[in-house]
Amino acid sequence: MLGCLALSTAQGQSVNYSRFGKGLQFIAADSSFSLKFSTRFQMLYQGGINTTTDQLDDRFLIRRARLKFEGFAYSPKLEYKIELGLSNSDIGNDDPAMFNNASNVILDAVAKWNFAPHWELWVGQTKLPGNRERIISSQKMQFVDRSLLNSRFNIDRDAGVQLHHAHSIGRVLIREVASVSMGEGRDIAVDNAGGYDYTGKVEVFPLGDFEGDGAYVGSDIYREETPKLAVAAAYDFNDGATRSRGQLGDFLSEQRDLHTFFADAMFKYRGFSAMAEYANSSATGGPVVSRTDEGVVEETFVTGNAFNIQGGYLFKTNWEVAGRYTAYNPAAVTNLRAQEQYTLGMSKYIVGHSLKVQSEITLQDQPGRENSYLFRLQMEVSL
Repeated sequence: MLGCLALSTAQGQSVNYSRFGKGLQFIAADSSFSLKFSTRFQMLYQGGINTTTDQLDDRFLIRRARLKFEGFAYSPKLEYKIELGLSNSDIGNDDPAMFNNASNVILDAVAKWNFAPHWELWVGQTKLPGNRERIISSQKMQFVDRSLLNSRFNIDRDAGVQLHHAHSIGRVLIREVASVSMGEGRDIAVDNAGGYDYTGKVEVFPLGDFEGDGAYVGSDIYREETPKLAVAAAYDFNDGATRSRGQLGDFLSEQRDLHTFFADAMFKYRGFSAMAEYANSSATGGPVVSRTDEGVVEETFVTGNAFNIQGGYLFKTNWEVAGRYTAYNPAAVTNLRAQEQYTLGMSKYIVGHSLKVQSEITLQDQPGRENSYLFRLQMEVSL
């Protein structure tokens, strides 16, 4: 009796051959659509110490918690991706006073149509083709989090259309992307206050493509057998921007045209990886919007430049040691503070980027202020 029941139960179920880190994957019986569902979270401990007062400021938090759905609809040439952010950090509500203002839950909601060989049209909300560090998934980073360059100047996600193209000249691969988007950032449901945002990017792979799209994966997880290099440049024009960092930051009382330039490079070879980025942002008419009667800046767009370089070596034991240097130089007129950061990190990759533990210590050097140290320890679990 029990044997018959077990047989009946087995026959009534479908077998899924997914494996850890790859999510649950299904294809319709008539092959009209596919669905891959995955989830992940990051548990973070963060502590900061002021070198003068020796005061410790620390906390535990869920840095990210995500649900992701992707696959194809009707035809394998029409792919889709939906990603939702559930933690307060994901939806932008770190401030307890804003806890009930739950917005920005939708991170990605985009359809990708391969309408011709080497051409794709993306429609919806997703990451803009800006700096490399931002395009690298938060799951696949070499450090616990992205650099100061990224936090100040990245152009993040936006709703609109993107045109992607790739072609080869001998072994050299070239990719181009152009996009037109709203300019106010993700999940904005009000009228476009200013103009649109226009972004263009060109990327060259002189030594051929990376293994596993490794140009956008932190660390040399795939241990490239031959040297691989990617060099890219991008330009973004935000017409009539209303937020202090374009697609991010506070909404300001006046608009400015923002111009942002990015240049970056990624190199990998047999466990060694190195990445460098430069960003420069300026505002037509000047970044400062308002000052107090005493001349103190009240509202300003974030402009200036930043440089970030990092590298690491992944041992065959899947332990990695990495270092990073970042310099942030805001435009003097904004009265924002310049900063340099020196970071040393160590990571253990248990199942690639799907299950890992990462740690880092950072020296934060700000002119006119005491230096401070930041220590972070994070576990990533991605199913």
